Amino acid sequence: MRARLPRSLPESALARHLFLAAIGFVVVVLVLQGVSDFRRFQLAELAYLGTAAGGLSVLTGLNGQISLGHGALMAVGAYVTALLLPDRDASTPLPLVVLAAVAATLVVGALVGAAAARLHGPYLAGATLALAVAVPGIALYFKETLGGEQGLRVSLPDPPGWLLDAAYFVTGQDLTTSGYVALLAWVTLLVTYVLLANLARGRVGRRWRAVRDHEVAAELAGIDLGRARVSAFVVSAAAAGAAGAMLALTVRLAAPSSFSLTLSLTLLAAVVLGGLGSLAGALAGAALLTFLPQVVTDLGTDLGLSDIQAAELTPLVYGLVMVAVVLVAPTGLAGTVRSFVARRRPRRALLTTSKGTTP
Repeated sequence: MRARLPRSLPESALARHLFLAAIGFVVVVLVLQGVSDFRRFQLAELAYLGTAAGGLSVLTGLNGQISLGHGALMAVGAYVTALLLPDRDASTPLPLVVLAAVAATLVVGALVGAAAARLHGPYLAGATLALAVAVPGIALYFKETLGGEQGLRVSLPDPPGWLLDAAYFVTGQDLTTSGYVALLAWVTLLVTYVLLANLARGRVGRRWRAVRDHEVAAELAGIDLGRARVSAFVVSAAAAGAAGAMLALTVRLAAPSSFSLTLSLTLLAAVVLGGLGSLAGALAGAALLTFLPQVVTDLGTDLGLSDIQAAELTPLVYGLVMVAVVLVAPTGLAGTVRSFVARRRPRRALLTTSKGTTP
């Protein structure tokens, strides 16, 4: 596997992932300083959806567990963020707020994962579906603390002075609020992806794949099936908690309507479209679902439809795109690209060999 990697990439998996994350960070900074505030908001949305989809892709693609409740796990992270940042007088540092959101979601994920480890297939999907339905109801029941239907407002702390100075030094522009939020969301995504990629490449990832591929063989090899499933669910839940914190900071609100079943299904759709088990695929699927509504709405308006009619066209296009990807690329976007590259590699090697042997 390492022999197939470009020579410019480091041999160590951790160094390679950090190298790619550093490149990604540079690209993010360059893109954010060149787009409007509206695009920055969309990019922040893409980042927190991609973060949650990455965790779900690891859970579903590497460990074989299906979750329809990741939107509820994002809600946990978002409400913890809202409780710790109620107004501008809140003194909790932002990194501690995000860590607290991740920790709370991690605990919830451990409890749900322990129960889910005993379930399989549709039973597991049903249990997590119940979680997605129940969690928004909890916010309505404890409306004195969680704000009820209106939710809780989130106060975004001011960017630190050193970040404002660094942003101006690097880009020559002042860092706007939307740019700050988008930068936070993308840094969170990059850190999450580096951690997930290292887990997937290491011993933990091999255990997850062994449990997914053959439970009996994995158990005979000494792998604790329950512990492997719970650990996968906890890691995935932590990613969802970080995504929920970024969602709360982006929209400045934690409300039940933001965490409906639609959000959980959107995450699962992103993972299926991108390709199970692929972080790049999860990000590609999240990008497709983030920008597709705007593209469809603009196209419908250009064709003479009213704004409402154009907006109503989006679910239809969602469905058609999903059906088309499943039929044309059953392994998702990432799987299709991987298969294409794998087919071309032997052909290129054969051409190189034939050229070398031609007198």
